[in-house]
Amino acid sequence: MTIKNIPVGYKDSPLGIIPMEWEVKRLGDICTYFKSGKSITSSNLNNDGCYPVYGGNGLRGFSCDYTHDGTYILIGRQGALCGNINYVEGKNYISEHAIAVQSRENMLWLKYKLEYWNLNRYSESSAQPGLSVEKLVRYKLTLPPLAEQEKIAEILSTWDKAIEKQTQLIQKLELRKKGLMQQLLTAKRRLPGFSDPWKELKIRDIAKIRKGEQVNKEDLFSNAKYPVINGGITPSGYLDIYNTTANTITISEGGNSCGYVNFMTTPFWSGGHCYTIDVKDGINNLFVYQLLKHNEKYIMSLRVGSGLPNIQVKDFGNLKLAVPNNQEQTAIAQVLTAADREIELAQQKLELLRQQKRGLMQQLLTGKKRVKY
Repeated sequence: MTIKNIPVGYKDSPLGIIPMEWEVKRLGDICTYFKSGKSITSSNLNNDGCYPVYGGNGLRGFSCDYTHDGTYILIGRQGALCGNINYVEGKNYISEHAIAVQSRENMLWLKYKLEYWNLNRYSESSAQPGLSVEKLVRYKLTLPPLAEQEKIAEILSTWDKAIEKQTQLIQKLELRKKGLMQQLLTAKRRLPGFSDPWKELKIRDIAKIRKGEQVNKEDLFSNAKYPVINGGITPSGYLDIYNTTANTITISEGGNSCGYVNFMTTPFWSGGHCYTIDVKDGINNLFVYQLLKHNEKYIMSLRVGSGLPNIQVKDFGNLKLAVPNNQEQTAIAQVLTAADREIELAQQKLELLRQQKRGLMQQLLTGKKRVKY
């Protein structure tokens, strides 16, 4: 790259074009502490200890002892999630599966820098991926002046607070929805205008249970139009054709997620490990979905087999449900669907905040966008 391609106020560096005031340093050169924690046995973990115990994936439990006192950045050192970042303060027990880091630079800025860095890409390939302290300290990073670090950290922490607040709102909405289900789907609370008795019916009495059609893995696409729903929570892949129309209840038939209840709002391919529920006339589809979702844990308990657990039609079909008349079914479904929609909108806002934060990190932590300080 020639000098004329470098914007005013920027310079070339071993890590690319950076602001004139920025430096390139090794991670180890800006850290005053960079060590793995201390091993701890499961028997020494409890819920009554005074001090939180942090491992490579975050909080593991509590202990009566602590190994560190102060503000530390924790880098997950081992496992599939190695490289994930946590930020702790006060007295803590930091296990050998985490690297504890302190720096003379702004600690919150460094936390965001390490998050953006995606340290997992440096993990050494093996059955148990891991990060080497000796290698990490040699990696180079771009370093803004301390005042700019502080301003960047302040901006990004504002987004973190908004994300935390939105997450708490979603938790409250989900808790409220759970309460509504417990009240409305058991007739403990009746909606105004309804007093007829409910009937106890088996799921096979109100719906037809169909098993899907198996598709070979090599026939699946990653970018076709229609999702293939099988035994998992997410699609197995995609096809250009579908065998099931929109607005259909699905139950995972086999695998670790068997018993998972979902409602597909678009056409899809029902695979060999998927049950679809076709309700009979006089039965509200969304009401049955909400009722089955409310009973999801029990449905999952019907699984049999050890190698590849599955749910048998005969067992699931005998599931007994309390069912009101069609008008009350519809009214209950409307209330619960509205609660679902409120949660969905809150989740969309949360994802937007996360996207905005990722965009800010990409701009601020690389110097592409400057802040006044």
